[in-house]
Amino acid sequence: MKKERAWPQFIRNLLIMVGSRSRPQLRRPTWIIVLLSIVCVFLIAAYVYPPPSPSSCSVFSSHGCGSSAFELPPAAHTRELTDAEVQSRVVINEILNYYPVQTKKPKVAFLFLTPGSLPFEKLWHMFFQGHEGKFSVYVHSSKEKPIHVSPFFVGRDIHSEPVGWGKISMVEAERRLLAHALLDPDNQHFVLLSESCIPVRRFEFVYNYLLLTNVSFIDSYVDPGPHGNGRYIEHMLPEVEKKDFRKGSQPNMEGNRNCYADEHYLPTFFTMLDPGGIANWSITYVDWSEGKWHPRSFRARDITYQVMKNIAYIDESPHFTSDAKRTVVITPCVLNGSKRSCYLFARKFFPEAQDKLIQLYSNSTIF
Repeated sequence: MKKERAWPQFIRNLLIMVGSRSRPQLRRPTWIIVLLSIVCVFLIAAYVYPPPSPSSCSVFSSHGCGSSAFELPPAAHTRELTDAEVQSRVVINEILNYYPVQTKKPKVAFLFLTPGSLPFEKLWHMFFQGHEGKFSVYVHSSKEKPIHVSPFFVGRDIHSEPVGWGKISMVEAERRLLAHALLDPDNQHFVLLSESCIPVRRFEFVYNYLLLTNVSFIDSYVDPGPHGNGRYIEHMLPEVEKKDFRKGSQPNMEGNRNCYADEHYLPTFFTMLDPGGIANWSITYVDWSEGKWHPRSFRARDITYQVMKNIAYIDESPHFTSDAKRTVVITPCVLNGSKRSCYLFARKFFPEAQDKLIQLYSNSTIF
């Protein structure tokens, strides 16, 4: 029998024992007084000498049996949510519970995040041409209004705000682009691109690659080092617990442990809300082999048939940790049970490379 039930049972047994004795010499009022005296003695004893176990109940406890006896582990540190945070949670819940729209004309939304004019707009025009009705274009220009040279981009600028590298303003710009794209129910897949991104495959390949899958191509992995979990701070609670914190970019440098929002926001968000729906690799190729804060940038002299072919046919995605072990985790790019090419796009390319890329795009079959 548990200790919290032992005290009442002991008192009952005692009263039965006392009541079973023959005391003919006591009158009824005296008998009642004796019983009350015995009960009072035990109540006083229970008050003065409570049960020693912290798991036991005491009728004199200010917490009662429901709190101190069965106290749950302390909850994670939380803070009060703002009105905007509460509203955003409601919106997210509504989106997750909403049935997907069935469309006869599914489109891919291309979301361009750029400081101004797009240096590869002519190349993108070639990429889109002939496939009208299968794509949408949205442009967020953070510094100056872009001048467009392709009709596919004219009138596709959205309301934009200044963006700082590595700041939360970059995440806000990504969300602004996604919000505009979600207004069109025909948009089924969403591709985030910077001004230095180029396609490494032709549109038909990209369209089929995306539309025939039901996963999000988010690079999301656990980095136990200073540039991964080392960037986590408790201020992220209650929304983000450390176990859910993820990283998506690859820089592997010594020193700075600042949290760059764009490296963590989407990987963490999708890990928390749809962990089974992540492919765990990005479809945009980036070369981090130089070990700098920024990836390698390709100039015109670097653009060759073989370089572009190598990028287009890579079928494994590497993840580098920033801890002392410098672990490299290789993720094979597998879709529907088959190993596939990982990348549909690539960055970073200098604007000077556009003419050479257009020449390759026009004359080769690697795209």
